Amino acid sequence: MGFLAVGINHKTASVDVRERVAFAPDQLADALQQLRDETAAREVAILSTCNRTEIYCTQDQARPEQLIEWVARYHGLNPEDVARCSYVHQEAGAVSHMMRVAAGLDSMVLGEPQILGQMKDAWQYARTAGTLGPRLDRLFQSTFNTAKQVRTDTAIGANPVSVAFAAVSLARQIFADLGRSTALLIGAGETIALVARHLNEQGVSRLIIANRTLERAEEVSAPLGGRAITLNQIPDVLHECDIVIASTASPLPILGKGAVERALKQRRHNPMFMVDIAVPRDIEPEVGKLADVYLYSVDDLREVIEENMRSRQDAARAAERLIELGTDEFMQRMRARAAVNVLKRYRQQAELQRDQELGKALVRLERGGDPAQVMAEMARALTNKLLHEPSVQLKRMSAEGRTESLSLAMELFGLDNETSAQGKQ
Repeated sequence: MGFLAVGINHKTASVDVRERVAFAPDQLADALQQLRDETAAREVAILSTCNRTEIYCTQDQARPEQLIEWVARYHGLNPEDVARCSYVHQEAGAVSHMMRVAAGLDSMVLGEPQILGQMKDAWQYARTAGTLGPRLDRLFQSTFNTAKQVRTDTAIGANPVSVAFAAVSLARQIFADLGRSTALLIGAGETIALVARHLNEQGVSRLIIANRTLERAEEVSAPLGGRAITLNQIPDVLHECDIVIASTASPLPILGKGAVERALKQRRHNPMFMVDIAVPRDIEPEVGKLADVYLYSVDDLREVIEENMRSRQDAARAAERLIELGTDEFMQRMRARAAVNVLKRYRQQAELQRDQELGKALVRLERGGDPAQVMAEMARALTNKLLHEPSVQLKRMSAEGRTESLSLAMELFGLDNETSAQGKQ
C-alpha cells in the first residue's frame, strides 16, 4: 500500500540542474513507460516544472535509489550528482508532500496557484500513458480535494506576492472595470512581460508596450493583441492611457512631469494610475504631486507584498493543519482498504472450507447417516479447519517471543479477560 515521492526542487538544486533533469511534455509518455519497465515501480507519475521534477509511485518493490539512477540515466547525468540534490518521502510522508506541493505550500512563491494545474497535468499524462493505476489515482484525487479545500478554507492565495501581480492588483483598486481601461507598459523585460499577461488576464481593454527597440516590444505585445511603440512615441499616446507601469534599465527618468501634465489636460483631468517599478526611477517623483495622478514606487509595492506575504504565512499555518488532516484521512482509507482485501481472501478460504464440509455431510446423509450426528461432525470439522491455521501461527509467534501477538489475537477475536477466564474454568 506504500507510496514513494522522489525529486529535486528550487530548494535543493540550481536552475542549471533543474533544467537538465526536466521532462518536456512530448517526452513524458515515453519516459513514464520506460520508468515503469526499467524499475520496480508499477504505478508511476512524473511532475516536471521549471522549479521541480518529482516522481510519484506506489512503493511495491521500488527503491528511491532506483528512481534516482533512472532519472540520471535518462538524462545522461552522473547519478551521484542527481542524488546529492534529491529528496525522498515515503508512506504518509509522500502523501503529505504531494498535498503540500499541490496546495502551493512547497512553492518558491508561497501559495502560487499554477502548481495545482501542473499537478493535474501530471495525473493526466500518467493516465494517458497507462501508468497511473488505481492506488496512485486515489492518491491524486485525495491530493486535488485537499488542495481545493486549502484554497477554499484559507487565504493562502488571496493576496499577490509578486511585484507584477501587486501592480495589477493596485490598478484594479483604482479602476473597478479594467475592460474600459488602456494600459501603457514602459519596457519589455521579464517583469513587464508578466505585468502584460496579468493585465490581459484581467481583461484590460487596450495594451500598449513602449520599448527602446520596437522588435522587443512587438515580441511582448503581439501574443496579447497589444500595440508596440518606441519610447519616443510615448508623448503621442500618453493621454489615451489610464494605467502606466514602467520598468526599464534606463539611468535617467523616461517620463517627466511636463509630459504628464500635458496628457492630463488632454484627458480633462481624468485620473491616471502609475507604478514605477524601476530602480533608478523611470518616472520623475514630482509626477506624484499632480492632483490627478496616483503614483506608486517599487517601495510601495514591497510594503504591499510583505503584508500579503505575512497574510499568506498565517494562512499557510491553517493550510498545514488541513494537509495533516487530509493525509491522516487518506492513510486511514488505504489501511481500511487493505483490511478489506485481507478479509475478502479469508472469507473466500472459509467459504471453500464450509463447502467442502457441507459436501461431505450431504454424502453421509444420502447414505443414511444420523442427521444429528452428521451435523455435529460437520460443525466440529469446520470449527477445527477454521481455527487450525490461526492456532498454528499464534503458537509460532508466541514461541518466537512476539508476545504482542497474543494481545492482537484477543482484540481480533473480540475476547476480553473475563471471557478468557471463563474459558479456563
